[in-house]
Amino acid sequence: MSDASSQASFGAGGSEEGEKREPVTYEPEYEANEDENLYESTHNTGIDFDAYYKIPAKVTGEGKLDGVKDFGEMKIDGQILKNIQKCKWTKPTPIQQHAIPNILNGKDIMACAQTGSGKTGAYAIPIIQKLIDEECEAEEGDPPLKPECLVLAPTRELVQQIQKDFVKLCKGTTIACNYIVGGHAVKPQLERILGGTNILIATPGRLNDFVGKNKIDLSELKFLVLDEADRMLDMGFKGIIDGMQDKLAEKEDRVTLMFSATFEAEVQELGKELLREDYLFAAIGIVGGACSTVTQTIIACEKKEKFDNLKEILEPAKDNSERTLIFVETKRQTDYLASKLCQLEFPATSIHGDRDQRLREQALADFKSGTAPILIATNVAARGIDIPNVKHVVNYELPKEIGEYVHRIGRTGRCGNRGKATSFYDPESDVDSSVKPALVKILSDAQQEVPDFLQDGGDCGNVQETAAGGDDSDDGW
Repeated sequence: MSDASSQASFGAGGSEEGEKREPVTYEPEYEANEDENLYESTHNTGIDFDAYYKIPAKVTGEGKLDGVKDFGEMKIDGQILKNIQKCKWTKPTPIQQHAIPNILNGKDIMACAQTGSGKTGAYAIPIIQKLIDEECEAEEGDPPLKPECLVLAPTRELVQQIQKDFVKLCKGTTIACNYIVGGHAVKPQLERILGGTNILIATPGRLNDFVGKNKIDLSELKFLVLDEADRMLDMGFKGIIDGMQDKLAEKEDRVTLMFSATFEAEVQELGKELLREDYLFAAIGIVGGACSTVTQTIIACEKKEKFDNLKEILEPAKDNSERTLIFVETKRQTDYLASKLCQLEFPATSIHGDRDQRLREQALADFKSGTAPILIATNVAARGIDIPNVKHVVNYELPKEIGEYVHRIGRTGRCGNRGKATSFYDPESDVDSSVKPALVKILSDAQQEVPDFLQDGGDCGNVQETAAGGDDSDDGW
């Protein structure tokens, strides 16, 4: 589904597969609620994790509470605290320090914090706690499901990751979390959520379908969360969000939370429509800035030189499992580049929005396991995806807007680990790009070297004033 077609009115009830498509029968083998080794996939923080606590944090708005620097001081249920320990979180990150107490206090929040800084935990912990306080329990029932919490995210893979994080935190409590996404068979998803769901994680398209068919009722929501909120509010999903208004509990009767690593000023204005007037704005570090644990390098090379430069970068990692994530702009280029690398015996795979969901999930699994330590991707893999041991991100083609650059390079250098990002700058095609002046500011703010070819004739500009997005937003179904 294209961006334009994803703006169909919310609750229309049409089949997301379309009349000419065969019904989807794919059922994923993995389910977080059934994973006996759920916490084994938790990866450790890096040696630079303490650098997070040097990042300036600013919360503005009426009725804000001060940050709390220890989980034990946050009046959190004992079982949740045990689960936090199993996740190997020793102390809250800055976004968690400020968001958790204020969400527990019932405040709406718009939050901007750098990639890999613990944003999911910042809203998941207080939501689970509040539902426990209100004695909510997961109960089996007939449709429509009436969840207490809805989390919306732009891509299927991110939805699955968020649900897994929630499951880690609510294990052993009365609260249950499930997800719905496109590309998976409908009936098993429906059976699972009706088996007991307090917290529902969803892509907008599949949610649209289930609400339209009266399988889900959102009128009793206590929490609405937009993860990657700037992406959820841009042209790709704005139509669905607008159409959701009369299906939701009134904003005065719910807590609304918006989290992302980038928030353009225009998108902040759009977000205010969903928030109460006394919402808080939390900024951790520079709004829209890049993670300081990523070493950024910009290489000037013409289009014809890019592949040879890429091979040179990949050669040291050819025979080991060091993960390298390579971003391109188009779906066609994704498969072409992966195929070309495989022909040269580089262990590569690819992911983009047009691939069958089974293949998308298999590609990510192969990348995570090291079977294919090189992943070629469009922006569908740029946001939120947390893959341990990604050592290098390569922008084979620069994105069309600076926010996507920030999200892309944020796939490495997470949780205090060091990472590196290399971007190819084409003097012919990129010279007039709106990304160029914003990139200069991103590099300068992160105290990275700014090459002369970027500074020539370029105004640093405003990082938040960017052009339209790229070619491969997820269809959301």
